[in-house]
Amino acid sequence: MALYDAWKRLALDVQGQPVKRVWDEFSIKEKAAFASILKDKATSVEGTVAELAEKFRMTAVQMCQFLEGINECVDNIPDVETIEEDTAVKLEFDFKRLYKQMVEYKAEPLYTLPEWNGIFTDEEQKTLYTEQKRSHTIIRNAEKVGRNDPCPCGSGKKHKKCCGAA
Repeated sequence: MALYDAWKRLALDVQGQPVKRVWDEFSIKEKAAFASILKDKATSVEGTVAELAEKFRMTAVQMCQFLEGINECVDNIPDVETIEEDTAVKLEFDFKRLYKQMVEYKAEPLYTLPEWNGIFTDEEQKTLYTEQKRSHTIIRNAEKVGRNDPCPCGSGKKHKKCCGAA
C-alpha cells in the first residue's frame, strides 16, 4: 500500500474529517523539520523517504505528508500518491518560494520560525510577506457600470436589462 493511502487512513476519520491528535503530532514534527532545514541553510536534502523520515524524526507515513505539503514549492517531488519508503527524493529549496508558500497557506507557525532570521532579515521577511499577500489582490481599473447606465456592449439598452440581467 502506498504511504499516502496509509496517511489518509491515519489522519482522517470515516467521515473524512481530520483526526486532531494525528495532525497535532504531525505539526510538531513538521515544524521541527523546517527548523532543522532553515538552521542548516540546507538548499538541498536527498535520500529515500525512509532515510529522510529518520533524519527528521518522522515516520515514513508522516514524511509522505511532509512531501505532499511542500510539493508546490519544491521541484521534482515524485507523485506523493505513489511513493514508498524506498523512493528516492531530492528536495531543492528556494527559500523565497518556500516562505511565500507558507504565507499563502496561512502556516503562521512555519513562516514565523525564528530560524528564518538566519535566512532573511526582518525587512526581507516583511517584504516577502507583503508581496505574497498582495499577489492575490484584485484591482479594478474600469468604473463599475450602474444598473441604469447604458450597457457597455453598445446595445442601447440599460445595463440591468441587458448584460447586467441576472
